[in-house]
Amino acid sequence: MRKFIGEILIEMEACTDGQVKEALKRQMDGDKRLLGEILVASEFCSPEDVARALAEQVGARFYDLESTEVPAQVSQLVPADTARQRKLIPVALNGKTLTVAMANPLDLEAVDTLRFTTSLSIEVAVASERQILAAIEKAHGLSDEKIDQMMGQFTQELNVRTQETDEEKGDDALIIKFVQQIITNAYNNRASDIHVEPMLDHLRIRYRIDGVCFVMDPAPKRLQGPVLQRIKIMAGMQIEEKRRPQGGRIKVRLSEDKTIDLRVSSLPSVYGESIVMRILDSSSLKLSLEDMGFDSSDLKIYQQLIKRPNGIILVTGPTGSGKTTTLYATLNALNTIDRKIITAEDPVEYHLGGINQCQIQHKIGLDFPRILRAMLRQAPNVILVGEIRDAETAQIAIQASLTGHLVFSTLHTNDAPSAITRLIDMGVQPFLVATSIQAVVAQRLIRTNCPKCAEPFEPDQATISGLGLRPSQVADATFRRGRGCDHCKGSGYRGRKGIFEMMVMNRHLRELAFNKASSSEVRKAAMGAGMVSLAQDGVRKALQGVTTPDEVIRMARMDD
Repeated sequence: MRKFIGEILIEMEACTDGQVKEALKRQMDGDKRLLGEILVASEFCSPEDVARALAEQVGARFYDLESTEVPAQVSQLVPADTARQRKLIPVALNGKTLTVAMANPLDLEAVDTLRFTTSLSIEVAVASERQILAAIEKAHGLSDEKIDQMMGQFTQELNVRTQETDEEKGDDALIIKFVQQIITNAYNNRASDIHVEPMLDHLRIRYRIDGVCFVMDPAPKRLQGPVLQRIKIMAGMQIEEKRRPQGGRIKVRLSEDKTIDLRVSSLPSVYGESIVMRILDSSSLKLSLEDMGFDSSDLKIYQQLIKRPNGIILVTGPTGSGKTTTLYATLNALNTIDRKIITAEDPVEYHLGGINQCQIQHKIGLDFPRILRAMLRQAPNVILVGEIRDAETAQIAIQASLTGHLVFSTLHTNDAPSAITRLIDMGVQPFLVATSIQAVVAQRLIRTNCPKCAEPFEPDQATISGLGLRPSQVADATFRRGRGCDHCKGSGYRGRKGIFEMMVMNRHLRELAFNKASSSEVRKAAMGAGMVSLAQDGVRKALQGVTTPDEVIRMARMDD
């Protein structure tokens, strides 16, 4: 005999017996909604809790679509209209079996339709309705009806405005407010980037939140030209130039006491110019090194490294891995009255008080090598080079470190040991690399559990094996994951922290660099000297309940 949904939710500790009885009483008093809908509307539990309970009731698998990457070729197996009408999304294809996440797993008519239209066996799974609709939007974009509805609300809002300047009337007012709303929504949702991307039949707008892109505000194709033109005007870019990439900057006032900067980049694409706006919020730089996510042992080592009088300390990682934030937090720690600090950046994203920041300007020949040479005549103690991109910049930075300066810079490599071979491949002499590099810090950003809804859980054996752990190592661990709430928009995650791989140079590593050893040899020696890899640091944070095992597996390769 199947258990009732209320019983399962109580067993899951998703809600209390009293809350279930209250919801049942509302049904008896005439509320026509399902029990789960009443519990969610009363904020007694989340939609994902109800979906988990429903999955247990019918004996199906539950899918958390926020943390599940659905392959594009799989999601396209079901037409968008069918997916929206039936509230379902394909999530996996195994041979001739298609797994479909459904809000209502008892919709047998939908299962029969899918079996007929796809010529595949259908395995029914369960997901919450809101996650399914979000996944459909991500896979197929928003429906025309929803776009027209939103634009109708937009126009209605504009029509009720009683005080409009001549400049802001009609269509211009719509575009001005639309672009302002895009930026405001992005900031309110803690987005780091806004992606405005022309598609074949619509203008897709996505926000990158905690490192993951979400489709947020749609726009019909007819608004593509005016929206892109408005952004380019705000950024001071040439609106008539559509064949070449451009860059610019926007300052936007969100309220009387809040103004943010955006760094804008345009790139010609097949269906029009793709524009990315990176939100530069100076309040995000009020982090100290203690807030960055360093393990206590690694933090102690790093704090000792940055107090050295000379040498180079490199921070490596892909774009968006938090390198700039780490370096700015480092400069804040070093920014005292007795130190002169100069930076060379392209571009200067944030302005730091008490630090001399120099903007690279390629048009007038003010590039990294030229500005570095001028820097050395300013008698600095600490130098920050935004990025080492070529042999000439690397040579000057190394010479600066060998003449009594502490130099910080970034490099695009996947891990710390690869930085050594990367510099040598650039053309830097191995003996200079061996003598100048003090340490290399590789980093990534992982999403952290939502503090409002995180709860303990037991990962399955496959996940533990994926982390490279033995059962004995997790006996005393406290694994946690977010259940999903309004605070985290149902994702279970809120905010990000760094995971780090810190390689401190010693005599053996310097010999390997001098002899042009491969990155795998350098890595083996660094691990033997006690270096904690990115994956291992991620596992540490999962064991502490800071993040989930799935997030660690997603961000750090388990190949140590």
